[in-house]
Amino acid sequence: MNGDGRTAQGADGTPVSPAPTGAAEGRSAVITAVSDDSRIAVEVRGLVERGAMDAARDRFAELVGIHQRRASRIAYQYLRDVAEADEAVQDAFVKVFSRITSYREAWPFEVWFTRILINGCLDRRKARTRRDRWSVGGGISAANEARASMARPEGDPERQALARERRARLAAAIDRLDGRQRTVFMLCHFGDCTPREVSAMTGLNESTVRVHLFRAARKLRALLGGKL
Repeated sequence: MNGDGRTAQGADGTPVSPAPTGAAEGRSAVITAVSDDSRIAVEVRGLVERGAMDAARDRFAELVGIHQRRASRIAYQYLRDVAEADEAVQDAFVKVFSRITSYREAWPFEVWFTRILINGCLDRRKARTRRDRWSVGGGISAANEARASMARPEGDPERQALARERRARLAAAIDRLDGRQRTVFMLCHFGDCTPREVSAMTGLNESTVRVHLFRAARKLRALLGGKL
């Protein structure tokens, strides 16, 4: 994983895992039981290899159902645009299906998929920066805020306004974290990942993940006046 939070990729663009040495060997030993989504991914891989594409797509739809909500939450925190986050998630699913024959169950499917999703989001952020460098703006638009809050129950308008302000301040503060701290914080707090899972996704030592998470939280508290 490099400084901007991108995970390592192979020649075909598929994220690759670092060679398991030292502490990484311990992590590999921990990941032994095959999760349900990893088992489904292996079945999809087998169907694709046998040329049963219709059956593979039907089975892959189960993986989409399992990971759609969490993936959307992660993508939105990176992109802060509902429509673009949806596109990033769909692109990630398409890319995963097209590369399913390269999937190896040595790592959980969730780890493999999340790496591809994050790298796609980072590419979109860079493209947006280049595209919009001439303009002033950013942040969360009224339209996006409306879409993001559709699932939230109606409440007091003043409280909703304060909540929007707090989310906007938090988003701006997260953007000021460095690449690795931002990635670790978002995976833990918006992706519901444990430090061990983030370690597997990023190739960082688990203790390093915890250090980045601690420093990210400390910096955010300072930026937000002690409130996080």
